[in-house]
Amino acid sequence: MYCDTVGKVTVGVGLMLPDVKTAQSLPFLHGTRPATPQEIAAEYARIDAMPLGRACAFYRSPTSVELPQQAIDAKLTSILLSFEADLRAHLPGYDTYPDNVRMALLDMIYNLGPTGLFTGFPHLIAAVEAGSWSEAAMYCLRRGPSEARNAWTRQQFLSAVVVTIQAETDSWLKRIRDLVRHTGAVLFGPRL
Repeated sequence: MYCDTVGKVTVGVGLMLPDVKTAQSLPFLHGTRPATPQEIAAEYARIDAMPLGRACAFYRSPTSVELPQQAIDAKLTSILLSFEADLRAHLPGYDTYPDNVRMALLDMIYNLGPTGLFTGFPHLIAAVEAGSWSEAAMYCLRRGPSEARNAWTRQQFLSAVVVTIQAETDSWLKRIRDLVRHTGAVLFGPRL
C-alpha cells in the first residue's frame, strides 16, 4: 500500500482503497502466508498517516503486507474491462477509434472514473465523438496527474491524427490505383 498524490491509500496500479474494509477484501500476504484482517488494518492505518505522493518503496516496512502481482493484474484487468464497457456505452464508435485514442480514453477514465470523464470533460467527449483527435488533445489536460502523464495522454490523441491521415492517404491511393487500372482496362483492354 502507498499514499497517492492526493493522500488516498492506494495499492497496485492506482487502485484506491477508500477504507479498511476494501483493503481487507483483497488477498494481501504477510510474507508467504495470507495476511490477517488485523494486519491489513494496521498497515492501512500506518500508510494513511504517512506523507502523500512518495515512491512506493518509501512506504514499505519489514511488517508490510503485500498484494501479489497476480492479484494486482487480475484486479487491473477487471477494472479496465469494466471501464471499456462504460466507454462503449457512452461512445458508440469506441471500437472504431485508433488504438492510441482508446488508450488515452482508458487512461482518463481510469484516473477520473466514468462520471468524472463524461461530465467533467464535455469538450473532449464532443471532440472524440467527432473524430477530431487534435481537438481532443487540446481538451485532455487533467488536474492531479503528473505533467508527464498528461503529456503522454495528449500525445496519444496527437498520434491518432497521424494514423488517421495515413489511413486516409492509403485509401485515396488505393482508389487512384483502382481508377488507373480500370481506365487502362477500358482503353487498352484487360491484361493477360
